[in-house]
Amino acid sequence: MAGNTELFPAIGSVADRTDKLPVEAQTVEVTFDEDRPVQEIESLCMRCEEQGVTRLLLTSIPYFREIIVMSFRCEHCGFSNNEVQSAGSIRPEGAVYTVRVLSREDLDRQIVKSNNCTITIPEFELTIPPGRGQLTTIEGVIRDIITDLDTEQPLRRIENPAAFEKIQGILERCREIVQEDEEKEADENAVGPVKGPIKASELDIPLKPFTIKLDDPTGNSFAEFSGSMADPKWNMRTYHRTRQQNIELGLVAPDDPSQGVPLEVGNKEEEQIGGGLEGENEEIYTFPGTCSSCGKPSNTLIKKVNIPYFKDILIMSTNCDLCGYRDNEVKSGAAISAQGKRITLQVEDREDLSRDILKSETCGLSIPEIELVLHAGTLGGRFTTLEGILDQVYEELSDKVIASGDAARDDHVAFETFLKKLKAVKNAEHPFTLILDDPLANSYLQNLYAPDPDPNMTIESYDRTWDQNEELGLNDMKVENYEEDAQSPTKAGGPAES
Repeated sequence: MAGNTELFPAIGSVADRTDKLPVEAQTVEVTFDEDRPVQEIESLCMRCEEQGVTRLLLTSIPYFREIIVMSFRCEHCGFSNNEVQSAGSIRPEGAVYTVRVLSREDLDRQIVKSNNCTITIPEFELTIPPGRGQLTTIEGVIRDIITDLDTEQPLRRIENPAAFEKIQGILERCREIVQEDEEKEADENAVGPVKGPIKASELDIPLKPFTIKLDDPTGNSFAEFSGSMADPKWNMRTYHRTRQQNIELGLVAPDDPSQGVPLEVGNKEEEQIGGGLEGENEEIYTFPGTCSSCGKPSNTLIKKVNIPYFKDILIMSTNCDLCGYRDNEVKSGAAISAQGKRITLQVEDREDLSRDILKSETCGLSIPEIELVLHAGTLGGRFTTLEGILDQVYEELSDKVIASGDAARDDHVAFETFLKKLKAVKNAEHPFTLILDDPLANSYLQNLYAPDPDPNMTIESYDRTWDQNEELGLNDMKVENYEEDAQSPTKAGGPAES
């Protein structure tokens, strides 16, 4: 571990150590002197074909992971480029970050894009496939789109006019955001020193809202939120990778068998464990599946459990014997409730942290005192304790970063302050309020005084809105007289005769 720390020092210590060195000693050619953190290598410039300089920095960013920052600069033509690559491991789950850009200040949000990340802007009907990694901002992404798409436009005008018109429309919308016209762009492509553009966030011009999504199956990308996770313009969700994604990442060989294992359903007499009070609830079913980490065949165990004063649930557990990957998830085993449920708990001491909690995948969790908001789908379904779920939230957030440097703002200070508040909450250093809001009423928080009411907990039932039913797919669900709908197309088209 010591060697690893020296190879990837923290970015703050690198900056402090570099400031103390003389200017001429801050870089060194093709060597890895510990006193000179930035390595300098001669490289060929792809624009003028002269020799430029590539600088490498191996560093670790607090609350994120180890990265390699690469920067190229050609003194002959002024061309410059930068790239960032992750030096850490692939995370167990993929991640999707969504940022709604409503004002010009949102263009300064930091973006960490790995070389496996796909960026989508639905309003532009634009998808950027995986490419080089970047540590940039939303404005930087827009400027890169202009640079990349505009290069081949003269050729497209002749060879494919339809594609030219489509791409030209995307370029015009991007130029409206950064206020960059073609004449200015032509000046930047000319030989000579490159002039820095005016920041789009500083312009006093209205901005058309748009959405940017980062989908990274490795989980190594990140989009900055403003202030805290309560930011209404930011959202994050995780997902299990598909077999095809594991193949593309090199985690699974294409010819590895992943199916063909016969379904094993446990025998009633053999699967009952001890004949306890649960009776039929102690039956465990085994279903074949594929490990989302290594892609090898792995079994998933499913057990039906009855929670007193609540309802039946299904606990699913996966444990891969080959790579050691483990996962568990909880789903409701009962019918859909007619109303949603909101549970509010006043946490006063560490004893409250030991309460059992069932958070379904449709449940949102919030702590108003620290502006913590977990949207539905975050962390999936979990059956743990209150302390356990707060630990999971802290571990997930402590892996993230708001990048610092020339573009640093006060937001990274607010993020660190938020983490400190979250740590104090999960240690119950002061009272706080926990709110579980589940439109399907499939979540549960243990009542320590059951069957009597809990003085620190309130449970409120409410009618779901039309939008909530639409999001859950309930508006189109029909469980009675559905045979008539199935027969109506046949009647409309007349009897079918062979």
